Amino acid sequence: MTVTASSNRAVLPMLFTEVEVVAVERLSPTFVRVELGSAALADFGVDGPRWDQRIKLILPDPETGGITSTEDADGTWFATWLERPAAERGHMRTYTVRDVRGSGAQTTLVVDMVLHLEGDLVGPGSLWASRASVGDRIALLAPRRGFPYGGIEFTPGPGAELLLVGDETAVPAVCTVLEQLPDDATGTAFLEVPLAADVQDVRRPAGVRVVWLAREGADLGTGLHDAVVAHLDPGSSGVAGAEVQVAPDEVDPDLWETPFYSSSGEDVPGDVAGVGGTYAWIAGESKVVTGLRRHLVKELGFDRSQVAFMGYWRRGVAMKS
Repeated sequence: MTVTASSNRAVLPMLFTEVEVVAVERLSPTFVRVELGSAALADFGVDGPRWDQRIKLILPDPETGGITSTEDADGTWFATWLERPAAERGHMRTYTVRDVRGSGAQTTLVVDMVLHLEGDLVGPGSLWASRASVGDRIALLAPRRGFPYGGIEFTPGPGAELLLVGDETAVPAVCTVLEQLPDDATGTAFLEVPLAADVQDVRRPAGVRVVWLAREGADLGTGLHDAVVAHLDPGSSGVAGAEVQVAPDEVDPDLWETPFYSSSGEDVPGDVAGVGGTYAWIAGESKVVTGLRRHLVKELGFDRSQVAFMGYWRRGVAMKS
């Protein structure tokens, strides 16, 4: 049963509602686009640009079909949800709002989903996306207009030279940011995808260059690391194509380091750099992101207020949400 916006408004400061798949489009071998609708989405909204706005989808368990109900949810719903076996409550995963269409009760959210990650077990998100059909119903957690929600990490200072970096899991976020940038924005985006067939045509300002890197069987992240290092430090003498050398104990599976938050508990500036300079937004597999973080912060001396590093996933580790 769908929770209406009116029944939720007095209890929850965010949208927690059931949504229905209204359209499915296979974009490429690796990406599928799903459009989600519900009358409750009339209350969806954020203060200012959406940028890389994250939302949560609760997907049915692949074996049992079990999924949580949003009916009569109150402030205790998450603790109650966690207490239940995954086979009953389903699986929560994080995605970017790729687009918002329509208005009022006809509002829909567009979400681009990665269908698989080479060499890794297919997770519940990828499996659901590969089977998604019009009429399927899932639960969604998203911003409600007029209430703080979080979930936006793209926070460049005025006039910053942008550096956007991501693997396939970050492609939806980067493409969404690119389409919202002002016309006078400048910078470079590096996007690594499994196959050349995954390259997308994305709108962006004339001053922002987009570089697509197709692995085509090469090691994850090596081309991305090399391209970013060469871009920032043309005189570097690293070996092109070499695997990123990061020890396992250096990798935080929950890596999330921004000017406003640190998963490791480090002190953070709490604001972004002033006018100008370079602002780096880097997301993807945690080991690859860790290697780039080390290069930017420790070797090139980037200030913490200039960067956001996010481990969207960790190879071989099941993500919690």
